[in-house]
Amino acid sequence: MQFLDVKTDFAFKKVFGSKQSKDILINFINSVVKFKDGSIIEDLTIVDPYQIPLLKGMKDTYVDVKAILSDGSGVIIEMQILNYEGLEKRILYNAAKAYSTQLLCGDEFYLLNPIIAITITDFEMFSEWTKVISYFRLIEKEELVEYSGDIELIFIELPKFKKEESELSDITDKWIYFIKNAGKLNYIPKTLGMSKEIKKAFEIANQAGLSAKELEIQHKRKDFIYIQKASISYAEKKGLEQGLEQGLQQGLEQGLQQGLEQGLQQGLEQGLQQGLEQGLQQGLEQGLQQGEYRKAIETAKSMYKKGFKLEMIAEITELSEEEINRVVRLAN
Repeated sequence: MQFLDVKTDFAFKKVFGSKQSKDILINFINSVVKFKDGSIIEDLTIVDPYQIPLLKGMKDTYVDVKAILSDGSGVIIEMQILNYEGLEKRILYNAAKAYSTQLLCGDEFYLLNPIIAITITDFEMFSEWTKVISYFRLIEKEELVEYSGDIELIFIELPKFKKEESELSDITDKWIYFIKNAGKLNYIPKTLGMSKEIKKAFEIANQAGLSAKELEIQHKRKDFIYIQKASISYAEKKGLEQGLEQGLQQGLEQGLQQGLEQGLQQGLEQGLQQGLEQGLQQGLEQGLQQGEYRKAIETAKSMYKKGFKLEMIAEITELSEEEINRVVRLAN
C-alpha cells in the first residue's frame, strides 16, 4: 500500500472534506475540540470551502474544509505546509469572515453562530511552549474573563508531535499521527486500524483507489511544495553567505575607523568588536532581503517550466508583470 501525504491540501480535502468523509470529520473534530459542556458532535454538513464575500471590497478566500454543525456552529479547517508573512492575519481573517458573513441584510446579530477555526501546521508557530495543540479565545487581558466564545482558534503544530505508534494514548494522538505520517506508511498500523473512522481515512488516502487525474494533481501539489521549500532553503543559504561576507567587510572598515579615532589601543579593542557586530547585522539583513527576491525568481522559473499559469505564478511569488515576463523570456 501507498498512501497520500495528507499534509497536502488536495489529499487533506479528499480525506476530510469529501462526500464520504462525514463520519471521519465528526470523529476528528470531536477529538480536537473541547466543548464547554463536554458534549460531542453527532452530526454536521460538509459545505463548499469557498467563502464568498458579501460586501464589496472583501477578499475571496478558500479554506480546506468547511462544515456546519447540527447546532448551527461553523468549523473551518486549514492545512498549512509553508509559513509566510501575514499567515496569522489570514487565519484570523478567515475566521472573522466566516463569522460575519452568516448575516444577510436586516438580520439580527443574535442570529450569529460560533465559528471554530482549526489550523494544522507543518511548522512551529509558537516557540514559547512545547504543547502540540493550542486554544485561543477572546478574553479580558488581566482578569482572564472570557468576552465571547463565538470565535475560537485552534492550532495543531505537527513538528511538536514526537510520539511513535506504540506511544499513542488516545484518539487525538491517533489522528495527529495519521495526518503527520500517512504519506510515509505502506500499511495501516494496527493501533490506528482499530478506529473505524481512521481506517476509513486510510482507505480514502490509498493511492491504489485514485484516478490518474487525481494522482497527477497530488504529484503537482507535492512538486510545488518541494519547490517552495527548496527555494526558501536556497535563499536563506545564499543570503547568509552574502550577508556574512558583506558584514565582515563593513565591520572591519567601521571598526578600524572608530578604533583610530579613539586611539590605537582602545580603538582596536572596542571599535573592531562594535564594527563587526554592526556590520554582520547589516550584512545579514541585506543578504536576506536579496535572498527573498532571488527565491521568488527561482520559484517563478520552476513554476513556469512545470506549466503553471502566469496568473498563478504572479499570485504565489508576488512578482510584478514585468518581472514575470522577464523570467519567461529567460526560461525560453
